[in-house]
Amino acid sequence: MRIGTPKEIKNHEYRVGLTPESVTELVANQHEVLVETEAGSGIGATDQDYVDAGARIVDTAAEIFAECDMVVKVKEPQPVERAQLRESQILYTYLHLAPDPDQTRDLVKSGAVCIAYETVTDRLGGLPLLKPMSQVAGRMSIQAGATALEKSHGGRGILLGGVPGVAPANVLIIGGGVVGYNAAQMAVGLGADVTILDRSPEALERLDAHFGSRAKTLYSNRANLAASVAEADLVIGAVLVPGAAAPKLVSREMLSTMKNGSVLVDVAIDQGGCFETSKATTHAEPTYVVDEIVHYCVANMPGGVARTSTYALNNTTLPHAVRIANLGWKAALSKDAHLRNGLNVCNGKVTCEPVAQSLGYDYVPAETLLN
Repeated sequence: MRIGTPKEIKNHEYRVGLTPESVTELVANQHEVLVETEAGSGIGATDQDYVDAGARIVDTAAEIFAECDMVVKVKEPQPVERAQLRESQILYTYLHLAPDPDQTRDLVKSGAVCIAYETVTDRLGGLPLLKPMSQVAGRMSIQAGATALEKSHGGRGILLGGVPGVAPANVLIIGGGVVGYNAAQMAVGLGADVTILDRSPEALERLDAHFGSRAKTLYSNRANLAASVAEADLVIGAVLVPGAAAPKLVSREMLSTMKNGSVLVDVAIDQGGCFETSKATTHAEPTYVVDEIVHYCVANMPGGVARTSTYALNNTTLPHAVRIANLGWKAALSKDAHLRNGLNVCNGKVTCEPVAQSLGYDYVPAETLLN
């Protein structure tokens, strides 16, 4: 199979779909790999590194889309990229379609086979291709929030961990999954006063056992959420409904109960955000203010630590890429129900039920397209 990786073009996105090491694995499996020039510059990988790994360097992304059977990316295809997709071409990347009707429409129109990292599952019910970026984003959310709390960035002027004689910041984490757990690790490590909300008794028990007295856990209901938001200096939105748009848990009305200069970091922004006042931002302009509350809603947060993120991502995405290339997408998805869960759009049909429900498409089970 001919596989290609273009240079990412989303604002301040420095990750790349394939590392040179991943190219080596694909070439060893008798596949041809094309890489757009400078695609790996954001992680310190030169064109020569890719050539040494066995790739062919091309001058433009257009050549990737025109020549390759499978396109491997990191972020969702931008409009100019979606216009170049063709019928039966495999697109393997993050998509986050539920809050993005324009992208979904274009992918349906293209007839491409679109496999989304974020809905591939594992035997334990986890999301293994989303997990490494959730780990990165969870940890970065505390860094970003701590910076936004500084007075020069519009915040209250609070040091997250305080100092002797001065209380630390109150950090509220909504959601105790992978993002929330990693955010809590960072916040606790910096000495903040940490509270984690979740609706799963099992998650709360696990978090309580791990953090003990270093973090408080609360069941997430309306009363506890409202009271905790009012007390918080920093709120991390870490909720996830796989494949679907994030629920709007923090209303604009709740902002009026918060202290001026408090910070909201919405890690769920890829799925539409879990704060009513959230809108996607970029690394170039990461924050904005609503009702005296600072909002950080960067939609590709892990892109800020591109090298770490790219290698962590490739560790999980490469085995599936090799399998798809070796077997073809139909056989690979037929043999692996977990990979099949990653199929979101195929041959003009929406094959991910939460996406179909969110955007009003007829849902077509993936199995019906594999015969």
